[in-house]
Amino acid sequence: MPKTILLILFFFACSGYAVSQNTTSPVPVIFDTDIGPDYDDVGAITLLHAFADSGKADILATIASNKYEGIAAILNLFNTYFHRPGIPIGVPKGEAVDQRDGQHWTDSLLLKYPHAIRKNSEVPDAVELYRKILSSQPDHTVVIITVGFLTNLSHLLQSGPDNYSRLDGKALVRQKVRQLVSMAGTFPKGKEFNVFKDAEASLYVFTHWPGPVLFSGFEIGKKIKCGLPLIHDETIRNSPVADAFRICIPLAAEDAAGRSSWDETAVLVGVTGYAPYYKIRTGRIQIDADGGNTWLDANDSGSSREAHNGISSPGDGSGQAYLLEDQSPIAVQALIDRLIRHQPTSYHITLPHNL
Repeated sequence: MPKTILLILFFFACSGYAVSQNTTSPVPVIFDTDIGPDYDDVGAITLLHAFADSGKADILATIASNKYEGIAAILNLFNTYFHRPGIPIGVPKGEAVDQRDGQHWTDSLLLKYPHAIRKNSEVPDAVELYRKILSSQPDHTVVIITVGFLTNLSHLLQSGPDNYSRLDGKALVRQKVRQLVSMAGTFPKGKEFNVFKDAEASLYVFTHWPGPVLFSGFEIGKKIKCGLPLIHDETIRNSPVADAFRICIPLAAEDAAGRSSWDETAVLVGVTGYAPYYKIRTGRIQIDADGGNTWLDANDSGSSREAHNGISSPGDGSGQAYLLEDQSPIAVQALIDRLIRHQPTSYHITLPHNL
């Protein structure tokens, strides 16, 4: 049932690059996360549920790219808190990163908040769930938002036909997915955690993905420090979102002004589009063997193609772009600080009228 969030959103039509969103129907989203090593994933899943409560997003699945024991339970915990306990969850069952938080916020939340799923063995393999969900969706509609490792998407692209679809993975993605939004990389050059932790998967995905990819790079979220209004809001009680931030912020000196909002930015642009806060640069990413990345501009011309409200087809078949700031990150920070205070009860959030 929709909650009382007021969202006033502008969406911009564009040709050839799928970044604008439909204003009349919710965006169907598969959320792929490594939730655990960091807690900006908590903010990201909160934004996603806030958009779902407003009717702007339809959460098809929450899928883990990490495989520590308890990650399925954590995803179910947050989905349950936001009154969506039935959202399908998948976890990689083969080789994958196995890394949890050093601040033990996941353990603390699992002891305190209800969740029906206890073990990873209770949920399906991530790729199986991807294929099941994608095969059931209309063509060219699904937005995949990944804020973790590219492991699942690499395995998906290399998957074969099964009981859900006669298409192989790459063909299934081409037919069903409208856009991939990825918190990955540092632009125009660098080395970023989500990419290098499974560099082989990152290289495969960003070389073979058969549709548009929009990157929210490390440099975008680094400046957006969020969480202090949340942890100091005494009206928010018995909230796993607030508890995660309240546990973690005091434990890291670099978070004194708030936690950087890398994953939240990917959810924001994945659901609402990149304007008015960002413009984009088109071209394609190159991944080195060690997980470092560089950027090649569209047509290898040596000059960038940037857009504010929309973009024509780059013409080189790459279909990739990364975010560039078009407004102060302080504006995005204020927006995210509002959204992560969203609660599953009657809690009214008014967003800026220019979003």
